[in-house]
Amino acid sequence: MLNRRSFAGLLAAATLALSFPALAEPITLTDALGRSVTLAKPVERVALNFNFEEFTAIAGKEGWQKVVGISRAPWEGWRPVIFARYSAVIPNLAAMPDIGHSDDGTFSAEKIISLRPDVLIMAEWAYQTQKTARDQIEAAGIPIVVIDYNAQLLDRHVASTLAIGKVMGTEARAQELAALYKTQYEDILARVARAKGPKPKVYVELGQAGAETIGNTYNGTMWGKILTTLGAENIATGKIPGPWGPLAAEAVIAENPDVIFMAGSSWVGRPKAVRTGYDTPFETTRDSLKQYLGRPGWEGLKAVKASQVHAIEHGLCRTLFDYVAMQYIAKQLYPQEFADVDPAEAFRAYHAKYLPVAYSGTWMARVTP
Repeated sequence: MLNRRSFAGLLAAATLALSFPALAEPITLTDALGRSVTLAKPVERVALNFNFEEFTAIAGKEGWQKVVGISRAPWEGWRPVIFARYSAVIPNLAAMPDIGHSDDGTFSAEKIISLRPDVLIMAEWAYQTQKTARDQIEAAGIPIVVIDYNAQLLDRHVASTLAIGKVMGTEARAQELAALYKTQYEDILARVARAKGPKPKVYVELGQAGAETIGNTYNGTMWGKILTTLGAENIATGKIPGPWGPLAAEAVIAENPDVIFMAGSSWVGRPKAVRTGYDTPFETTRDSLKQYLGRPGWEGLKAVKASQVHAIEHGLCRTLFDYVAMQYIAKQLYPQEFADVDPAEAFRAYHAKYLPVAYSGTWMARVTP
């Protein structure tokens, strides 16, 4: 039986324990590169260098309250119309501190360290090129979590999504998104596997500077990776020296593709570009696409004669929602197998459930009905 002195001692100890919060347990996760990363505690401050729309879907609009710095150039610089749309609904985004960009030499370890983040979420391509900076950041006690949607591999898409969810404390949302992506990706491949007949021949070009300028095509990455994943014959394979670059006009005519996709966007200062995106009416997209039909020699191409020339938003590639682009392309290549698939509706549903901005505009369009 406790005496009065013992009871008083226990009460004092209990009171002291309650006056201090329980020590937070460290959080250990596996990132897209298979690295085990430990966070000392639940994060309150985050720096983010890429995949901003993926971050938003996984962490929710509320997750941005923890973000203390971003690489502004890859979002505000590359896609200013979309950045402005998100800035209108995310209060701290417009004035977000800039941590610099790896591609232009401005990525700054000093700036990141000064912002005191609990973690830096970093795209794989930036992580690989910024060894000196990342060593400085990690030496300052800031862990780095690597994500990778650019590899266009199912396992890396899933791992990146789950890693962001673990960092941000939105694991259930991340698991739901990872499951959605896996389901859609595997459904697309299953439908493609059922398709019969010869591989369709396809040409993709970046429609940025107008019909008089040959834009980049892709081999083994971006749209080129999607084409081969979908079982198509990419006419650029073996004909450009690297992963991207222009394909000679004569080569396109000689290959005579069955389907042509022109990648467009809402680029600023590109008046001749194929126009797609949130603020683009359908007819504007279609009119901007029609200019390419007048290229010398194109009138005889199978794709042109069959009205199989399409616009597709360049920003749909290498994202957590790139299954929408895969659905659209596959639907043109294998119409019977994808007759019940509505890519635009799939993208509308993704917006409604996971993004703070409303779906609008034109993201994919055929040159004629």
